[in-house]
Amino acid sequence: MQLIVGRIGKPHGIRGEVTVEVRTDEPETRFAPGMVLTTTPGAVPRGRQEPAASPGERYEVPAELTVEAARWHQGHLLVAFEGVLDRNVAEALRGTLLAVDSADVAPPEDPEEFHDHQLVGLAVVTPAGERLGEVARIDHAPASDLLVLRRPEGRTALIPFIKVMVPEVDLAGGRVVVDLPDGLLDL
Repeated sequence: MQLIVGRIGKPHGIRGEVTVEVRTDEPETRFAPGMVLTTTPGAVPRGRQEPAASPGERYEVPAELTVEAARWHQGHLLVAFEGVLDRNVAEALRGTLLAVDSADVAPPEDPEEFHDHQLVGLAVVTPAGERLGEVARIDHAPASDLLVLRRPEGRTALIPFIKVMVPEVDLAGGRVVVDLPDGLLDL
């Protein structure tokens, strides 16, 4: 399974550096020189045409990019990739998602910490054992992470991923136990 660790933003300067929207807790590890990242081309915003490496030429995003250098600048991660030598090629990479294989990611040391891919697909049950649905994805909100619950009837619900509402995560048993206030799933 591929884990998204970042998204390429706008170019920085004329030598091929790009800004990266970080989507990992360990940017120093994921964007270390020599790291090979799998790419998934992002969507091209409306009104913008496919970028070109140079006028009249279409640029194809490679399947993998190798980090040449990374640094922080005014709160933004700037990354230089091997073979991306100018602003035009950097612009062509805009919106590209960067991923690593989940098999290459070590499990968290803290037993109360989980990677998103470990939770997706787990059954969500009440303390009494009533099945409410399954974890569809994790949304990372400013206040807390949210479990996106896919209900059996197809609707979704958001559950704050906090200890009082999610007292137990049983990876081996394939379930998440939730103790929710009345009406939360009706919103």
